[in-house]
Amino acid sequence: MYETQTQIRVRYAETDQMNIVYYGNYAQYFEVGRVESIRQLGYTYKDMEEQGVIMPVVELHIKYLRPATYDDLLTVKTQIRELPTKHRIEFYQEVFNEKGKMLTSGKVVLYFLDAKTRNKVTMPEELRKKLTPFFI
Repeated sequence: MYETQTQIRVRYAETDQMNIVYYGNYAQYFEVGRVESIRQLGYTYKDMEEQGVIMPVVELHIKYLRPATYDDLLTVKTQIRELPTKHRIEFYQEVFNEKGKMLTSGKVVLYFLDAKTRNKVTMPEELRKKLTPFFI
């Protein structure tokens, strides 16, 4: 299993009139967690796109447990629990506040697609090489 943590500070613009993080912003927090998770491997989404592979989100599941508020320092935990073997990759994500309380959990499914044809492809070999040691 591969796991990383990324911190995000809640900005004022991300909250509603009640000083609570607007629910739609969690999808962006999950995205930051995924992007930084790949970056921590020494590979980036930009590298992947330059190699002609894109990763659209095809499923997003979120469970809201507790609210986050303005200026909270959040920790986004991101896990890849299985090494992808085909065109699909699943990220399990949780958001915690500074007290370690889980605020939100979810799963995001993305596909690897050829950027030109939009056909499904397998995970780029460079990314596979970097992830494989976590699944031995």
